[in-house]
Amino acid sequence: MTAKRIRAKERDAIIQSLKSGVTPKVGIQHIQVGRNQEIKALCQDIDRIVDGGATFRLIIGEYGSGKTFFLSVIRSIALEKKMVTINADLSPDRRINASSGQARNLYSELMRNISTRSKPDGNAMTSIVERFITLARQDSEQNNTSISDAIHERLKELSELVGGYDFAKVIEAYWEGHEEDNELKKSNAIRWMRAEYSTKTDARRDLGVRNIINDNSFYDSLKLMSLFIKQAGYTGLLVNLDELVNLYKLNSTQARTTNYEQILRILNDCLQGTAEHIGFLLGGTPEFLLDARRGLYSYEALRTRLAENGFAQKAGVIDYSSPALHLANLTPEELYILLRNLLHVFASGDARNYLLPDEALRAFLHHCSQTIGDAYFRTPRNTIKEFIDLLSVLEQNPTTDWKTLINDIDLKEEMPSGMVTDDISEREEKDNDGLAGFKI
Repeated sequence: MTAKRIRAKERDAIIQSLKSGVTPKVGIQHIQVGRNQEIKALCQDIDRIVDGGATFRLIIGEYGSGKTFFLSVIRSIALEKKMVTINADLSPDRRINASSGQARNLYSELMRNISTRSKPDGNAMTSIVERFITLARQDSEQNNTSISDAIHERLKELSELVGGYDFAKVIEAYWEGHEEDNELKKSNAIRWMRAEYSTKTDARRDLGVRNIINDNSFYDSLKLMSLFIKQAGYTGLLVNLDELVNLYKLNSTQARTTNYEQILRILNDCLQGTAEHIGFLLGGTPEFLLDARRGLYSYEALRTRLAENGFAQKAGVIDYSSPALHLANLTPEELYILLRNLLHVFASGDARNYLLPDEALRAFLHHCSQTIGDAYFRTPRNTIKEFIDLLSVLEQNPTTDWKTLINDIDLKEEMPSGMVTDDISEREEKDNDGLAGFKI
């Protein structure tokens, strides 16, 4: 049986993404290796969301270890299960809790990246609302009622929640725009749902609602969205937040604490069964979780909930049901398979066009091992990038000897970017404590 050819669009997207050190958005099934137990555990989480439950997971791994890639794999599985996914990276101007617009910025970014199986690249909000309207129309035909009444009936559950009345009113405004052939009104409704209104005055003028999605309503709005998505015929909502180390980097102790309190609220809701049809995947580094001064472990309520299973630690095994899932390192054998997959992608799925023999893969990995030790498979991002660069040179210069190129590879160990130093931590503690500089 011949291997399936890889489309040029997927091939180019994979190569260009990995060459620049980022996770490709398409074609990840062609290069996925290892971590079968972790994927199995997250698939069970997805099934729980589909059944009406809620899940919370911290995905913990070193810089360059493949957290973002793993999150993308789970996201693609969720889309196949007819879920809606939203994803965003935290940054200095995007965080979970804030008072100057950063939480609203994060919500807006999530909604811009909202995806379905038919629209996996984001911007699926309009199609989700249209699907809801279609189902409401079907209800009205079956029950011999008006579409407006059918919409009211479907949104009844939302109206009882925080912010639900205005959310339902915006959906009704979208339907009115649909009936009136008023594209501006429909566009304004989508803008409201994406948290793109910055003032209540504008929202009231355009849509007749008194409130907007702001910093104070970040999590409540996500819960509303998950129920609306269910009413639109999807199976649930998966919220994918990466780069949570940006919370660890916050200089203000109070800002870190308020964000950790919000994470605790989300965690409690998901584990206690308060939330429905929603799951949270939060990607971060070990420091973000374990640091007792600045990480999640600095907040006692989170530390008790996220502590590792003591019995699993003593037995030397991993508890895959824990809220904090530490990604296992790729083995050298799995990295070898990954490089073969990349070779296959470069050849567009045709083994006759491989640019390197197996001997070259072994030589490349040996060189990596000699250069940076076992970091070449523990945090493989730089290793993969260098391998893509090697294949690019060989593709453009077919007569070049791969042996000479491998010896010239200057591989560096993956280093955290922007990590807080002890000096900064100490200076911050002094800033936060007026007595720190007082001496007798």
